Amino acid sequence: MNRFPAALVLALAMASSALGSALHSQTTQQQQPSPATTPATQQQTQPSSPSSEQPTNQKVIKDPNEYNAYIAALNTQDPAQRAAAMEAFAAKYPQSIVLMDSLEQAMAAYQLAGNQAKVEEIAKRVLSMDPNNVRALAIVTAIDRGLATNGNAAALQEACTDAQKGTQALGSWQRPREMSEVDYEKLRSQMADIFYGASGFCALQAKDYATARSSYQKAVQLDPANWQDMYQLAIASLEMKPPDVTGFWYGAKAINLAQAQHNSAAGQSMTPYFTARYKNFHGGPDGWEQIVASAATEPAPPQGFTVKAVPTAQELACKAVQENDPAQLSFADWEFILQYRDASPCNKQAADKVWAAIQEKEKNGEAKLKIPVKVISASRDSIEAAVTDDNQKANKADIRIQMAKPLVKPPAAGMTTDIIGVISDYQLSPFMFTMKQGELPTAKPAVPRRVRRKGK
Repeated sequence: MNRFPAALVLALAMASSALGSALHSQTTQQQQPSPATTPATQQQTQPSSPSSEQPTNQKVIKDPNEYNAYIAALNTQDPAQRAAAMEAFAAKYPQSIVLMDSLEQAMAAYQLAGNQAKVEEIAKRVLSMDPNNVRALAIVTAIDRGLATNGNAAALQEACTDAQKGTQALGSWQRPREMSEVDYEKLRSQMADIFYGASGFCALQAKDYATARSSYQKAVQLDPANWQDMYQLAIASLEMKPPDVTGFWYGAKAINLAQAQHNSAAGQSMTPYFTARYKNFHGGPDGWEQIVASAATEPAPPQGFTVKAVPTAQELACKAVQENDPAQLSFADWEFILQYRDASPCNKQAADKVWAAIQEKEKNGEAKLKIPVKVISASRDSIEAAVTDDNQKANKADIRIQMAKPLVKPPAAGMTTDIIGVISDYQLSPFMFTMKQGELPTAKPAVPRRVRRKGK
């Protein structure tokens, strides 16, 4: 899913081309003989001292043959042939001052030729010689992230390690003398984007969503058109507990970016996840299409962007009392409200009002309530039963009845019946009402059947 950093390798080629120009001017200066120098001693002449305007770290190839070989390879137009020529140069001149430059040129040329295997091979060769070579680290990190996206666990581990090393190396990477300030800043940003994106991907795979979000935010700031990082930033944001709702905007932006880059398949594959998460969070699809449409022209989430969440059970409990007379609510509603008593001050107030309504109906213990229940278990002295439909279906008791008198024949588990008594208390976890002075409805006496006698 992650694209290979073509712009990065092209920047490397540009930097190495600049090096070629710098080498040419220095070698030309070195090869200019003084009036007193004879042809026989010309090649033994040491290079002139650098002028006060020239950096002391300027690279100078002293061997004309070595210089000519490098320039010939550099000027080779065909990318595959240029890459091979640079490799040949590195093999012939392993001590060259431009050895690393030739290998980086080979990486750039192989990438232009579409030979990713050789790009990776050369990059790893560079790292075997210089483990902190930031440009080679960026190459292998990008390649390994692409492989890891397709399920390669070994590549994932390497990408994570190299991204961490690359981030550290980039912090101390200085501008090469032959590279312009503009090219340096461009290349630095490209490599930082690769390292941040890979770090985000690693954290996402580890389900460290906060770290993933932080890394991806840095990546998309550097490359706002990278729909892959934008998509994964959205996932990291929405998978947090609680979710960061700006993830919905990032998801909408990722869909728009993919479509704008003529990758409709990617846009279509992302849509089901975001629509499902949006419906689950918001309670319905309303508003999602507007977010997608707006994100197409917005560079970042608008200030104050938010998505209204579906009310929580605690919020619904508060709302039930705010909008209704507690005395008129059902017994199941009472239980629903009471179980969230300690969730918030609002819930405490709602529960107190419900409990007061129950006490008022019972006239503080002088009157009894009649409640339909499903028997879960019963003995002569007590019954455990389920009141709400959900608890009845789950065979889960939510009321414990202490009988006023021992039962001659306790009701069988599973039967439904009315229970009469005084609710005296309740506990929260697990929720359970306590009813005292319980009794079962008295069965109506059977009406005697009149037997007609013959002849009457």
